[in-house]
Amino acid sequence: MLVLGIESSCDETGVALFDSNSNTLIAHALHTQMAMHAEYGGVVPELASRDHIRRLLPLTKHCLNNANKNYTDIDAIGYTQGPGLGGALLTGAAFANALAFSLNIPVIEVHHLEGHLLSPFLSEKDIRFPFLALLVSGGHTQIMAVEEVGKYTLLGESIDDAAGEAFDKTAKLLGLPYPGGAKLSQLATLGENKKFEFPRPMINSGDFQMSFSGLKTAVLTCVNQQKQQHNNSLPENIRNDICLAFQNAVVDVLYRKVKDALKHTGLKQLIVAGGVGANTALRAKLQTLNAKVFFPKQEWCTDNGAMIAYAAAQHLQAAHKAGGFTVKPRWNLSTI
Repeated sequence: MLVLGIESSCDETGVALFDSNSNTLIAHALHTQMAMHAEYGGVVPELASRDHIRRLLPLTKHCLNNANKNYTDIDAIGYTQGPGLGGALLTGAAFANALAFSLNIPVIEVHHLEGHLLSPFLSEKDIRFPFLALLVSGGHTQIMAVEEVGKYTLLGESIDDAAGEAFDKTAKLLGLPYPGGAKLSQLATLGENKKFEFPRPMINSGDFQMSFSGLKTAVLTCVNQQKQQHNNSLPENIRNDICLAFQNAVVDVLYRKVKDALKHTGLKQLIVAGGVGANTALRAKLQTLNAKVFFPKQEWCTDNGAMIAYAAAQHLQAAHKAGGFTVKPRWNLSTI
């Protein structure tokens, strides 16, 4: 079956075609709104929604042309139902349902985080259920026990800022341009280790819960102190040292929580997905665990249509019920 995937949960418009018969991604296209939102220092929901409307049809046509397919070749359409920005989700839902209705084919509602969780399957063939999953993105940081497609048990999550959100907010405190998380990680490679030491919130809590807002506050305090010592400026070398100390703290917390979760569950495989999953320091640290660790390719770490098409194809193969025209801006993955 040929499945069209539509992603429009936030500030990236993603479209992809996945062939479930050959288990192959045959086309994908992505437009990021990063440059548009940079002017405002963050995502503007109304602008995001309007841009999705402009991009969805051209990107779909682009995928079909690249795959040498027609609309009538599509057997099903998967779209991101949630979580995400309400207006942005509605654009994808409306487009997917209108096209599915015109072609008389089923439409599959996909959880955004499930797409991320399954994204390593796009390039890795050795993953087997069950496994542990670490979802680390701008909106969510969760540890899940995965039994099979559609069966997820939440073990722990951040009780405040997600890891990616903490990266972006800390980058803003340091004066880095939006979106600053990736830039912070880049500057961390230039920092000197042990120049600064930040707290590891909840690292010894005895459970799998996490917290990153206090870490962000510790960075703010440090930045203010350093500015007072340097005539209200922050020298580049000190900024880089702070970036490294912050990143070390986040990585240490994530590593410890995942290590404890692997021991608790007895699982021997770990999937790491989401935007922060592209962080090289986190990847290196997690690969020292006593488990087989899988990461998506860098291009699948950010939001994309390929992961939605793949997830929709898996639900079709499992004969799960097709959906309809609904969106869920807030939606717990463990409830699907």
